[in-house]
Amino acid sequence: MLEECKTARERWGGVHQLIDRWLDERRELLVNFLELKEACDTELEAVGKPQIDRFSELLMDYISAGHFEIYPQLREEANAFEDHEAQHVADKLLERLELSTELVLAFDADYSTPVRCQHFLPRLPAWLDRLAKGLTERFALEDQLIARLHAAHTPQKEAQAE
Repeated sequence: MLEECKTARERWGGVHQLIDRWLDERRELLVNFLELKEACDTELEAVGKPQIDRFSELLMDYISAGHFEIYPQLREEANAFEDHEAQHVADKLLERLELSTELVLAFDADYSTPVRCQHFLPRLPAWLDRLAKGLTERFALEDQLIARLHAAHTPQKEAQAE
């Protein structure tokens, strides 16, 4: 029993570190979002493509890390613990996450080139409001995903259950 707990800690401790790093990226994304929002509120015409590009890059990196690193690891963890209910919950949550992914991709497309950026600059405040709503929901769903697929399987939870 102790050996299984040690093995789980070794195996899933790396997932915990991956999640921690990802949540740090989320924090950086939010700081950058607030800076861009403030710049739009102060003087929209002064907002340049480099500032939008930086935000968009952080946004795309965060979304990509979720889809290609975090979510698969969480699903693997649920599979390893044979937690079929968690897998079902994950399917539902991942479906709902697709809406905000599509929103992020549309934002990135609108501001992808200097010409498009200039054309869509007047819409940037409205875009940021839409992204704020979409990301707020996304973060809540991701937190549920982490809680259900990872936190439920941590060695501390297993030890408490015994």
